[in-house]
Amino acid sequence: MEEKKAHESVRAVERALEILLAFKAGDKSLTVAELLTRVNLSRPTLYRLLNTLEQAGFLSSSGEPQRFQLGRSVAQLAHVWLSDNRIAELAQPVLRNLWEATSETVALFVPDDTYRLCVAELESNQPLSFRRGVGYREKLVRGASGRTILSQMSLTPDELRRYLVDPDQDVSALMSDFEHIRTNGFGTSQHELIEGAVAVAAPFFNGANQVAGSLCIFGPSVRVNEQRVAFFGELLKQASGNLSRLLGQHKP
Repeated sequence: MEEKKAHESVRAVERALEILLAFKAGDKSLTVAELLTRVNLSRPTLYRLLNTLEQAGFLSSSGEPQRFQLGRSVAQLAHVWLSDNRIAELAQPVLRNLWEATSETVALFVPDDTYRLCVAELESNQPLSFRRGVGYREKLVRGASGRTILSQMSLTPDELRRYLVDPDQDVSALMSDFEHIRTNGFGTSQHELIEGAVAVAAPFFNGANQVAGSLCIFGPSVRVNEQRVAFFGELLKQASGNLSRLLGQHKP
């Protein structure tokens, strides 16, 4: 009996996906009659699944006869997919310019719940250098590239606690660091995750003016002194502004 129920549930998911995939480029909306020509479903089953998909936001309907179009939940999934894939593609020229200007490792990070994820990186060709690698994942609260993202999320001290690695960490010190990052437009860390490494990072934003990630430069402390940190910070602010505009940000 349980196996039969599981099979029916899977089949219902397959049918629902079949309906969503019936929409093709150029289809602003489809009627039930049009959908019936594209899916192998009975009319009662189609109506039942259309109602379920609409309640979940994957479809919306209007008019008489009723016409269905893809809904907000599809847009949300598309945004997530594009965020992780298109940002890395769009950022390549920006990363290349930073890499050529600094000769250090440059990377692009995007938030992943309480973590940050490296989705693009150009490694320094100098003998002494640091790299993270595409796919590297670390807590947002650790390192310049993570805290730079957190600084733009307008978190209260209580909201910030879910991001902590150590529950006893000084939240007030973190909030002060966030304010410093917002004032300067970039953040830094030294010897925090890798001994001898210095990181400088700046946030970039999407079309909704929400933080979408951070651009970061990594280098050894023997090369990245105070003057170089300031220089990198200015480069990163300019680069993050360029990337934000590519992602549709419009500043007032």
